[in-house]
Amino acid sequence: MGTDVSSREFTRDDRTRFRAQVHRGTDAIARMLAENMFTDHGRPPEPLLGMEVELNLIDRAMNPAMANTTTLAAIADPDYQTELGQFNIEINVAPRPLVGDETITLEQALRSSLNRAERQAAATDTHLVMIGMLPTLRTEHLGHQWISANPRYDLLNQQIVAARGEDIEIDIDGVPLADERVGERLHTTTDSILPEAACTSVQLHLRVAPEHFAAHWNAAQAISGVQVAVAANSPFFAEHALWHESRIPVFEQATDTRPLELKNQGVRPRVWFGERWITTIFDLFEENTRYFPALLPVCSDDDPLRQLDAGEVPGLDELRLHNGTIYRWNRPVYDVVDGHAHLRIENRVLPAGPTVLDTMSNAALYYGMVRGLVDADRPLWSRMSFNAASENLHSGARDGLDAQLYWPDIGWVRPDELILRRLLPLADRGLDAFGVSDKARSRYLSVIEGRCLTRQTGAAWQRQTVSAREAAGDSRPQALAGMLRDYAVLMHEGEPVHTWPV
Repeated sequence: MGTDVSSREFTRDDRTRFRAQVHRGTDAIARMLAENMFTDHGRPPEPLLGMEVELNLIDRAMNPAMANTTTLAAIADPDYQTELGQFNIEINVAPRPLVGDETITLEQALRSSLNRAERQAAATDTHLVMIGMLPTLRTEHLGHQWISANPRYDLLNQQIVAARGEDIEIDIDGVPLADERVGERLHTTTDSILPEAACTSVQLHLRVAPEHFAAHWNAAQAISGVQVAVAANSPFFAEHALWHESRIPVFEQATDTRPLELKNQGVRPRVWFGERWITTIFDLFEENTRYFPALLPVCSDDDPLRQLDAGEVPGLDELRLHNGTIYRWNRPVYDVVDGHAHLRIENRVLPAGPTVLDTMSNAALYYGMVRGLVDADRPLWSRMSFNAASENLHSGARDGLDAQLYWPDIGWVRPDELILRRLLPLADRGLDAFGVSDKARSRYLSVIEGRCLTRQTGAAWQRQTVSAREAAGDSRPQALAGMLRDYAVLMHEGEPVHTWPV
């Protein structure tokens, strides 16, 4: 969730000073770009495969366990941290080069870490589950009292609710389940942003030289709809069958600072796909500065322009904090490591799970497609409108592999057909260009191919399993709990989701 802050109240002076600091940070970015001050300037893209994987906590009855403090104490590993909800934790996976068999080594390390954490958590009668949205979450689990103890989360909640001026509203029309003709509708309100905590994701990082950033960001935007369609794993929320990847609309609505009147005026949302292809990373930081008021106006005493004059690399604390409260699906990241500044793209569209192998396969598809598109003779985004990319994201999230996506030179096409015909060979070439071994490329892309051939994503499996249980006489809560119990067993067994029995 970003940088920790102390509990406090903000004044008008705080906001005025913070705005000025963010503007100075933006000016500093512009100067650093002009003066080639980023450590990766002139280098080809170096994909350090770093991940943040969010996890849910459950008890033996498959209900959410509000126990992240005791669970983290039991795990006792600094790689595991709190998240927004008391039923969430996150593991930060240290980056490593995406070359040779390093992805397979990372897969093994991640699986070992999660197995160890599960054993330690089980000693406290809590279990870990890697899933896009916990299907047994109910509306009573989304109250303010279940926010994690970290003051940052409560401050963020206060600021979003105050900016909105009213309770958070979630209103989603679902995709019909099984043979039903009409989908279910969830319409509820809550006094907190905790529905955001229900949206557990995998975030992928790609470190990019400034001159290559725009092409990589545009490519990541262009494939977002494909990503969510083939990786969908979030079909249930608050006991309702909603979208195949319900994280997308829930997250958009749970952090929306706009009351209805501001939406009607066209004010931009804080969960934002964007509105145009870019030509430089500066476009994104400038938009963040121009369009979005501060949520957490915490200021340092640093002057980034004076730091540049003194030959120092500025931390840009205010700009980074502000950037962390604007939830782009592909977020620009400025960071300083060992005194050197670099830029990253943080890809945020993917759900967690179902298995470690599925997670690594989703990552391989992303990195491969991005590199393949960047290396193409003609940029895809020169032949595709930005609105089409945005519509693809929501269509893929809503309907999964049943969606109709727009793709240049093809027109409207299902995601599985598009992947099998065009994008798997593209991703293979992209991963090869990064130096990924034949063994690793085959391992991960064959999982994506299997999903497309069987048309079974995590979401499809969950929907089919719940439908079958309800047809056998289970109530919706019983069907969701039974499905989640089966899911947890299969998740730990580790075979990819397209092989799971229904």
